[in-house]
Amino acid sequence: MVRLTARFWVDAYLARLRLMDIPAFVIAHGDDNAGAVLVKLNTLDGQARAFTRGFDLMTGDRKWTDLAKGAERDVDESITRQRRFDPDLWVIEVEDRQGRHLLDDPSLA
Repeated sequence: MVRLTARFWVDAYLARLRLMDIPAFVIAHGDDNAGAVLVKLNTLDGQARAFTRGFDLMTGDRKWTDLAKGAERDVDESITRQRRFDPDLWVIEVEDRQGRHLLDDPSLA
């Protein structure tokens, strides 16, 4: 299976969000080739969620899971801890009052 570079995936994700009129920004630029990606969903009401991508050990599929959820300040602190642990980490912030992030779209797996 061919693996996409982190930069290619991020660019494609941002383009998909733009097509749906969902604002998103790169908050931290990670390693272009092998950096992991973290997505923060800001619902603009003081709440947020952070998603990381991992593997389902039973199926081997990649899936998005919650890293943190709750008050935006707490989610930001969790992201800061992750960045200290992994300086190659990409962080994308999606801003959508409806909570849309498109990570459940199978084409973004």
